[in-house]
Amino acid sequence: LTLPDATTTFVGTDATQTLTNKTLTSPTLTTPNIDSAQFATVSGTAPTYPCRAWVSFNGTGIVAINASGNVSSITDNGVGDYTVNYTTALAASSCVTTTTGGTNDSGQNDCIGSVYLASTTTARVRFYDVSAAALVDVAGISVMAIR
Repeated sequence: LTLPDATTTFVGTDATQTLTNKTLTSPTLTTPNIDSAQFATVSGTAPTYPCRAWVSFNGTGIVAINASGNVSSITDNGVGDYTVNYTTALAASSCVTTTTGGTNDSGQNDCIGSVYLASTTTARVRFYDVSAAALVDVAGISVMAIR
């Protein structure tokens, strides 16, 4: 074992270490915790921006979350009108918020979902049944906030 003739700190495998300004070549990260608003893409120089909040929920009957990230609850504001409540506030209300939905409560697929109002703490979405010309409850709703 040859040690360099320099003042340095050795990093062992038996303790947690903090490394600053180090380059890892082809690392395999198992369950990484990325604490950054922006991170590099696999190829190219355009940045990748992660989803800040997302939810999949059932908007018919008793509204229930199927799966989510950074969403604490859903508020049912009435027929076809829901508010997604974030666990942790977003950095800015200028996030891109989008929604999609499945079938309405009568089994039709002619519904349009829209983000009615978005802020740093909530996103309000509404679903409109085109043929009935009215708001309607929808099953299989998804909402995402990206920045």
